[in-house]
Amino acid sequence: MQPKPNARLATQAMAFVLAGGRGSRLKELTDRRAKPAVYFGGKTRIIDFALSNALNSGIRKMAIATQYKAHSLIRHMQRGWGFLRAERNEYLDILPASQRMDETNWYRGTADAVAQNIDIIDSYGIKYVVVLAGDHIYKMDYEIMLQQHAATGADVTIGCLTVPKAEATAFGVMHVDAKMRITSFLEKPLDPPTIPGDPANALASMGIYVFDWVFLRDLLIRDMEDPSSQHDFGMDLIPAVVAGGKAMAHKFSDSCVTSGRETEPYWRDVGTIDAFWQANIDLTAFEPKLDIYDTAWPIWTYAEIVPPARFIRNEDGRRGTAVSSLVSGDCIVSGSEVSNSLLFTGVRTHSFSSLDYAVVLPYVTVNRQASLKNCVIDRGVTIPEGLVVGADPQEDAKWFRRSEGGIVLITQDMLNARAAKLG
Repeated sequence: MQPKPNARLATQAMAFVLAGGRGSRLKELTDRRAKPAVYFGGKTRIIDFALSNALNSGIRKMAIATQYKAHSLIRHMQRGWGFLRAERNEYLDILPASQRMDETNWYRGTADAVAQNIDIIDSYGIKYVVVLAGDHIYKMDYEIMLQQHAATGADVTIGCLTVPKAEATAFGVMHVDAKMRITSFLEKPLDPPTIPGDPANALASMGIYVFDWVFLRDLLIRDMEDPSSQHDFGMDLIPAVVAGGKAMAHKFSDSCVTSGRETEPYWRDVGTIDAFWQANIDLTAFEPKLDIYDTAWPIWTYAEIVPPARFIRNEDGRRGTAVSSLVSGDCIVSGSEVSNSLLFTGVRTHSFSSLDYAVVLPYVTVNRQASLKNCVIDRGVTIPEGLVVGADPQEDAKWFRRSEGGIVLITQDMLNARAAKLG
């Protein structure tokens, strides 16, 4: 049965967001929070992008599977996403790993996170499930992907990025025919198959899957009974559907949402310190690669009640300024220079200090005469007077975490250890 031309399939769908991962490549940024709960873009969290895409696409039923250090993520959901109303047939359920199946198993894999909540999904009364990762930055209309899924009669439709063949070795890669049917799925292949008619590029999985719920439900039950399975979508379920069913690829470029200012489809996995820093700094560009000012596709989040940003002091060498930067509410830039930087809520910078290409998370205090360049500063850190970061790589690496790309991550624990050694 084909969908009616004007029927919005999103109203018959739910979004199941996988948000349980630690994101260990973000190092100390995820010591106290899961990767989807990491701050991004001045006032949002990473997970807000997947949830906003769902909401803006017309999906009003969502579930979020959490596992690793989920408190800050759950608190953010309660504060920022509590506007969905059950009396309007809208739901946002938080599904922590809670040993629901037995007393030993937490979520054993991405597919198991869905399987352990089959009864809850049944209660939603939905036709389609959109499985999403909660840790990527992008804008996408899932309705377009749902329409393709229904029109092609697919068992699964997989969101795919077009990437250069040389870069595809880091992804799960789709081999497709001329009609975009997936004929094989290869995990990080040395010689990735390319797109028919486009030998320079390959299709890489985004970890976004659309299923009919009836089909996925049966697939999950069979997978749970398989002792050899890793209970993972990418490792087990998707290859099984490719081999024995109908799997279709959906190009991200077909459903990527742009405001007209972006020059190309924007999707980022901010899973490393370098990638996290770069994606935040990208937002400070004169023409950002991602337009977060697009009111037609807002990124919803917890809207803190805070006063405006403030810039004070106006003397030579002691002037509160910010250039090519994003400065959030409740920041006070006092007699200091901020350039090419992103300041989250509640940051304080004091006289004669300077920040250049710095990503500064909420409620950081930068004391006098500090000079900070090419760095990420964790929430609540107090930068001591006169600290210099970004000038001497060896000195930086002695006290802080310095990434392969030369970005310095600063946490309060690192500063405390430094202070203890220096006496």
